[in-house]
Amino acid sequence: MTQNAIIVRFGEIFLKRQRKRYFLERLVTNLRLALAEWDDVKVNSPHGRVMVTLKGPKGECPPPFEENLEPILDAIGRVFGIESFSPAVLCEPDLDVLHHQVAAAAERALQRHPGIRTFKVDTRRVDKSFPMSSTETNALLGGAVLAPHPKLKVDLGKPDLTVGVEIHPRYTAVHAESLPGPGGLPVGSNGKALLLLSGGIDSPVAGWRIAKRGVQIDGLYFHAFPYTGDQTKEKVVALARELARWQGPMRLHIVEFAAFQKHCRDNANGRLLVLLYRRQMIRIAEVIAKRRKHLALVTGESVGQVASQTLHNIHSIGCVTDLPIIRPLVGNDKQETITLARTLGTYPISIQPFDDCCSLFVPRHPETRARPEQLEAAEEALDLETHLLEALDSMETLEIVPTGHA
Repeated sequence: MTQNAIIVRFGEIFLKRQRKRYFLERLVTNLRLALAEWDDVKVNSPHGRVMVTLKGPKGECPPPFEENLEPILDAIGRVFGIESFSPAVLCEPDLDVLHHQVAAAAERALQRHPGIRTFKVDTRRVDKSFPMSSTETNALLGGAVLAPHPKLKVDLGKPDLTVGVEIHPRYTAVHAESLPGPGGLPVGSNGKALLLLSGGIDSPVAGWRIAKRGVQIDGLYFHAFPYTGDQTKEKVVALARELARWQGPMRLHIVEFAAFQKHCRDNANGRLLVLLYRRQMIRIAEVIAKRRKHLALVTGESVGQVASQTLHNIHSIGCVTDLPIIRPLVGNDKQETITLARTLGTYPISIQPFDDCCSLFVPRHPETRARPEQLEAAEEALDLETHLLEALDSMETLEIVPTGHA
């Protein structure tokens, strides 16, 4: 029999004690959403494990995954809160059956990874009515691996291959591959935040990092039409779809910002333009966040990366709101962020040559050590309230679903 179950393990949820059930229920809900495109998939949580199977006749073993296994594994690997997961075979807790399934699982692993030289069998015997101890079972079933592959060596420390056997009162499973999950906490278990999402490399990675901590994110994009065209907007929508592959559906709010930028260009010191843009963005984001019950703003800022992100300027920008501003990349260097962006799949989109609004009217020598009172004085010449209301009136909201979903 080929794999007919996927055993899902979680990490940090174990530390939650009294709230463990809440986090586990959230994880199961998120898994169901991630796998919703497959109508025949079901998710349940027997005995502290989360298990994914296909629907089948009641009382019988679930049918095998067959051609759906790889895309289902890919979807599971994007669900925050999962530490690792294993394609497995559910079978009877019979020694002859286990002998056969352990040999078959090892054979599949050896075909996929021909460099394997060492192995062990690791039995977890939760069902104490099973007649043999875990150690005895390991020794017996290890022979099923060695018989066709006598050159393999047993290594109980760090083997190349571990064949897992789980014997529970409600199920028995055999697996030989443990795939890494993204870790973290289930999205939605830690409230909501609003991500200032541009078309660059940093902000999508910042959104991913905070979603990993269980925060449900929505996006806010400042569109400077006609200076930035529809291609830039489409680029940001594509980035939001990539983020949705990790955290599930999200909203992307789009506001027009070019009028305020022209207003600043015509009425303010050029060295302060980017800082004035950013302060107004924070004001707009604050209003939207509070209307939608978001508890924080999220940005892709990293200390010292560009002129507007010196510590002085970060302070002078952020002081216009009483909402917390979370900066998940604050200590990253650029290469660290690029490496993570490649892993997430956002990097090829971010480097498309379409500028965002913060590239407009940028001075050659911007201010790097602005003080709040300096920017407040510059804003006395600006009509902040009118432009804030116009931006909010212009807002368009898109419902974003993961890439590849209808």
